[in-house]
Amino acid sequence: MWQIFVYRINFQLHCKFFCEAWLEPMMLTDPPNCCFLDGTCIQHAPSGMFQVFSLRLANIHVGCGSVELYGYIAVRDDLDRLLNYVVNVKRDDPIILEQGSLINMAGPKRGIDSHGNIVIEYDMRIKTAEEEKHDLQLIDGALIIVNKDFQNCHAFTSRIYGDCGAVDMTASRLEYAVEATLEVLISEVQNSFSLCVGCFTSGLNEEIRLFDGTIGESCGLKRSVVLVVISSWMTLKFKLAPGSSSPAEHHCSFKANNHGTSAQKMKTDFALFSVKVTWSTLPRGCYAHSSSSGP
Repeated sequence: MWQIFVYRINFQLHCKFFCEAWLEPMMLTDPPNCCFLDGTCIQHAPSGMFQVFSLRLANIHVGCGSVELYGYIAVRDDLDRLLNYVVNVKRDDPIILEQGSLINMAGPKRGIDSHGNIVIEYDMRIKTAEEEKHDLQLIDGALIIVNKDFQNCHAFTSRIYGDCGAVDMTASRLEYAVEATLEVLISEVQNSFSLCVGCFTSGLNEEIRLFDGTIGESCGLKRSVVLVVISSWMTLKFKLAPGSSSPAEHHCSFKANNHGTSAQKMKTDFALFSVKVTWSTLPRGCYAHSSSSGP
């Protein structure tokens, strides 16, 4: 089971720790010192990682209808103890949400290590028509997730309460997991179409929303990092539709590996999709600390 404690942080005392995580994804995609046993690298083993599946605006205590939201939700782990942003929205470009809406996740930047305790920090605000000092605080504080006796591959939902509402976070620990960095290129676009891309990992029935919008020309979607239990499968689900018509669904699946890359192409009536997955384990020990020494 998960032991979760909520506390408030004096951010002024901790401002020097507000640097973004330095470690990049794909650090051990093609390492030089692999040691193989029966075709599997045992030098760079899978490990316990923490996957955030979704963040949802559970409720708001002000007005009705939509709100303009900005701020951040980030994770600290034992690899570099810096901010690995899951959400990071600037005040001059807020997201417009209604109660019950998913919050678009821009991260994480890399896989989240779950060997030690995990700290999830957040400061999300509701923008008003006034100056910034009049904005409303949605949530502000932190969760400490203690790595003790919790279930592997079991999704849980934790509600984060704040002054003006609450956010639901659905997440899970995945043991023996690797990092999958997803890149999707869209070409040969015939006409404008709506696209929703979801990801399912490690046999869990929880969707990670990677994209939801309109495609009008050839482009690449933002790079995404998803965690996958070794030798299990990750499936991408593409829903495509012209305008408000019923969507057509397409799928592609990838089996997790320690290192290397996998690629598939999907030809649809709307466009050609080229999907590339880069596999990596997380760096450990001296390698991780030397890589995260920062500028």
